Amino acid sequence: MLRRTFLTGSLTTVAVGALHPAAARAEVAAVDEDFLTLLTNANQTQIPLVLGNYQNAGDSIRTVARKARRLISGYVWGRSSYHHDATLLGPLGWLVDQLAVRQHEDGLYDVGNLHSPPDSSFAIQDVCILYALLDADDSAETSSLRSTLGSVIKKAGPALAAGGVHTPNHRWEVSAALARAHHLFPDRRYAARIDDWLDEGIDATPDGIYSERSSTYAAEVTNPCLLAIAWLRDKPALVDYVRRNLEATLYFLEPNGEVDTTASRRQDQKGLREVWWYLTQYRELALQTHDGRFTTVAKSIEARGTGELGDFLAEVLERPELAASLPAARPVPTDFSRQFPSQASARVRRGARTATVFGGTDFHDIAVISSGLSTTPTFFKLRNGSAILDSVRLSPQFFSTGHFRSDGLQASGKTFKLSSEVKVPYHLPLPKRYRRADGQYALTPDGRFYASMDFGHRPKQYRTLHTEIAVTEVADGFDLTFDFAGDETAYAIELCFRPGGTLAGVDALDASGNYQLVSGTGSYTVGSDRIEFGPGNGAARVAMDPGERYTYLGGSLTPDGLRVYLTGRIPGRQVLKIRTP
Repeated sequence: MLRRTFLTGSLTTVAVGALHPAAARAEVAAVDEDFLTLLTNANQTQIPLVLGNYQNAGDSIRTVARKARRLISGYVWGRSSYHHDATLLGPLGWLVDQLAVRQHEDGLYDVGNLHSPPDSSFAIQDVCILYALLDADDSAETSSLRSTLGSVIKKAGPALAAGGVHTPNHRWEVSAALARAHHLFPDRRYAARIDDWLDEGIDATPDGIYSERSSTYAAEVTNPCLLAIAWLRDKPALVDYVRRNLEATLYFLEPNGEVDTTASRRQDQKGLREVWWYLTQYRELALQTHDGRFTTVAKSIEARGTGELGDFLAEVLERPELAASLPAARPVPTDFSRQFPSQASARVRRGARTATVFGGTDFHDIAVISSGLSTTPTFFKLRNGSAILDSVRLSPQFFSTGHFRSDGLQASGKTFKLSSEVKVPYHLPLPKRYRRADGQYALTPDGRFYASMDFGHRPKQYRTLHTEIAVTEVADGFDLTFDFAGDETAYAIELCFRPGGTLAGVDALDASGNYQLVSGTGSYTVGSDRIEFGPGNGAARVAMDPGERYTYLGGSLTPDGLRVYLTGRIPGRQVLKIRTP
C-alpha cells in the first residue's frame, strides 16, 4: 500500500497530480528531502511541549485534537525519533479519551459557541486525520485509540450533516469535515450536505479575494478546506478558487514574511499575519500548476523556518504527493502597482519598499462597529525594509463622528484618491401632523445616538465636512495631499511606527509613545532603513477622536507603536511628504 509504505519512511518517490484518493497515480517525482527533514524536525520539537502540558484543563477541544495530531504524526512517521515510541501512548490515550468524553450526545462540542457544528468541524477534521494515520500505520498498540476515534467521527457526522453555520468560511470547514468523515465511513447524508453548501457558490471575487477578505481565514480555513473537498470528493474545479487567492496573496506579501491585512473584515484587520500558514497550499498549487512563483513562496517559508511548521507533517503523511520536489522557482512580483477593486485597495511595491492604500471600509454602508465588517480607519501603510509605518489615520474634530474612512478608491496614474463626506444634522421642530400631546415619541437614531425624538420625521439643517486625500507615488516615496472643505474646525493626522526604531525631529508629548512633528521633517530609523516625513504644521494639540460609537463604550482605536501627530485647521490643504531615502 503506497501510503503505508510512505509512513515507514522508506519511500524515495511520491506520486503527484492526483486529486482524488482513488485516482490512478501515474506521475512520479522525486521526494523533497529537505522539506521532509524540516517537517520532521519541527514536529520533534513540538512533541516534548505537548508532553509537558497535554492535560491542560483550559484547552479547547480543538487544541486537544491538535495536540493529539502532533503526537500521532511523530508516532507513525518512520523517520521520526518518536516512531512507535511507547511513551506517547499514555498521553495519546488521555487526549483521545477527552475527544470522546467531551462530545455531547448529539455529536457536537462546545468551543465558545454551544453545540457548534462549525467549531466541532475544526476538531473533527483533525480527528479524521488521526484515524487515517493510525489506520495506515496499523499498529496493534493503537487499536483501542482507533476504535475510540472512529466512534467520535461516526457520532459527529450526522450532526454536521444536519447543523448550521455562522460565517462564510464555516460552510467549507463543515464540508471538509464531512468529506473526511464520508471517505472513512461513507454516508450519503454527508455527500448531500456537502453538495448543498457548495451549491451556494464559493464566495470569491474575480480578483481572488474571499468575501471575508481575511488572510487568516483564507490560509487556515477556506483554502485548505476547498483543497480537501476537491481531493476527497473529486471536485477539481474548487482548486481554481484557491489558485486565484494564492495569486492575489503574492501582491500582499511583505519582504519580512508578513501578509498585509488592512482590508480584512475579520479580526486580523487590526493585527499581524504571517505567511507560513500557506505552506502546503503553495506547495500543492506549485505542483499542480507548475507556477514557479508558488515554489518561491513555499521555499521562502521553509527557509524562514518560523511558525508551527510541524503541524504540516500530518498533511504530508496523509497525502505524500505534497512532499514531491517542486518545479523550478520563479521570482515573485517585487515591482508593481496593483489594484483590488473588490476591496477598494491598492498595493505598491518597489523592491524593499511596499505601500498599501485602502478605501474599502464597510463603514459608509453599514455604520456600525462589528465583527465581520471592515472598519479600520487606517488608509495608508508604508514599509522601507525594516522601517515600518504601520498606519496613517486622520481624525477631524467634527461632532464626535470619529476617524476619516474613505468611501471608495479611485486611481489615476500614480495617484490614488480617497474621499468622504460626513453630514451631521441639527433637527428642527416636528411637522404638526407628527406631534403628540403626550410627548412620547419613537426612540430613533440620528446617526450618532438614540433619543425619543422621532428623528426620521424631522426636517434638518446639516453641517458638512468633505475630505479628499490624494496619495501620489513619487520617485522616493509618497505625497499625501489632504483637502478639507466645511465648517472651521481642527484635525489630527496620526502616523504610527512599529516599535524597535528611533524617531528624530519630533517632540515627545508624554511617556506613552506619543510625539508631535511641529515643524520641519521627522524621521524613523531602523538600522540602515529610514522613513522621513513632514513638514510639521504647528504646535497645536488636537486629540484623535475615535467617535462616539467607541467612546460611549470605553473603546479605543489607539494603535500600538510610536505615534507621531501632525495637526491643522479646516478648511484648507496640507501636503504630507513621506520619503524612503
